[in-house]
Amino acid sequence: MEDISGVMATLPVRILLIVLAAGIIQVTLRWSLRRVVERTAARAQALHAGPRALVVLGRAAVSDRARSEQRVRGVGSLLGSIVGVVVWSVALLTIMPLLGIDIAPLLASASVLGVALGFGAQTLIRDYLSGFFIVVEDQYGVGDIIDVNGTVGTVEEVALRYTRLRDLAGVVWYIRNGEIMTVANRSQGSTLAIVDIPVAYRTDLDRVRQAVTEVATALGADPDYGPRLLGPVTFAGVETVTGNALTVRVMAKASPADQIPLAREIRERLKGAFDRADIEVPQLPGLLPPPPPNLGV
Repeated sequence: MEDISGVMATLPVRILLIVLAAGIIQVTLRWSLRRVVERTAARAQALHAGPRALVVLGRAAVSDRARSEQRVRGVGSLLGSIVGVVVWSVALLTIMPLLGIDIAPLLASASVLGVALGFGAQTLIRDYLSGFFIVVEDQYGVGDIIDVNGTVGTVEEVALRYTRLRDLAGVVWYIRNGEIMTVANRSQGSTLAIVDIPVAYRTDLDRVRQAVTEVATALGADPDYGPRLLGPVTFAGVETVTGNALTVRVMAKASPADQIPLAREIRERLKGAFDRADIEVPQLPGLLPPPPPNLGV
């Protein structure tokens, strides 16, 4: 027994035991994190597997499910890396005194260096922390249309330090995550395809309602656009009143991906319905034709 105790007390064996313990702890923690991540991914998949009434959102649900799974696995990988760094750092600090290395000055220097880096890189740290919570909380993801700091566009990349956004004009914006105070996500759940059309002030609104009803019936029966509707096309009423025009609003509930195509299709069909019903659309001041040239006659 004394021989075994002496062998166990030798320096190489003690270092080996520390390394083995660190390896076991790392494997155990990563396994636990992987189980948590898998359960979270399974809950996300079950959440998006809705009833038949939500079949219209099928494509968006598949995209959301894939994004949720990627998000939880990405967070799991990040947390696994953090666990590895912490475990092996502790193991190294435990081994160094066994080798006769005084770690007190090292810890003091690391503390001073940490304080200096904290003051010098606080903006960078804020960006990374904000990016981490954006990913963990799934505030938005790749493919979402968001409004952030006055810029509206499609998210192309969500990194820990910045978010890459492409606006409607095709311009790419790089926005630091630490500068994002509020963000409006236009791609979560359902949305409204809204169409505002001016009509002449003296137009009979009953004729407008009939035209909208005609468009709603035709659009709902269309095999290409009917399945995209989450609700009927409705006449919302008069939105604004000016000297020579009434602006009427027509709305339809749709998934975020179908909002713009449906709005364009509704405008096109309303134009035809208004022409058939002889509903006048007033000439807007900015679109008046230029005056004829002065020929000096």
